[in-house]
Amino acid sequence: MPPRPPMNVQSFPRPPLLEKTSRHLQVKWRGQIIADTKEAYWVLETYHPPTYYLPPSSLKVPLSTTKRSTFCEWKGWATYYSIKAPDSEETVKDRIWSYESPTSGFTPIKSYLSFYAGPWECFVDGEEVKPQPGDFYGGWVTEELTGLIKGSAETRHL
Repeated sequence: MPPRPPMNVQSFPRPPLLEKTSRHLQVKWRGQIIADTKEAYWVLETYHPPTYYLPPSSLKVPLSTTKRSTFCEWKGWATYYSIKAPDSEETVKDRIWSYESPTSGFTPIKSYLSFYAGPWECFVDGEEVKPQPGDFYGGWVTEELTGLIKGSAETRHL
């Protein structure tokens, strides 16, 4: 696959843009694919790497809701989930979320799932992503991204 053209996160819009993406997204955990799709959305927002939202049908393992909830000024209230590792008793909480009643501009991602990039491995068109700095935002960092990415203590003011 040829390299993708650079995308500067500082040129992404605010308010954020929601778009369908045909990129091949995979989430692997303990050697097993737990989500796989080419039918996702991404959200592009100034100073952030893309945040991907995968259709529920792409998930290969069951989820359970947790008590955690957060509010996004653009998308509304987020619901969080726990997931049990394949072939293990390990359970991970609050690293997957969705918007069950999103604001009007984000209704296409109702019930779509977004994954923090860890503890599993996340891939975009075969490239393993790096997590967005910090532990609050859930963007996936790929090699084509340029510019200052928000998330670390040094960039929280952006």
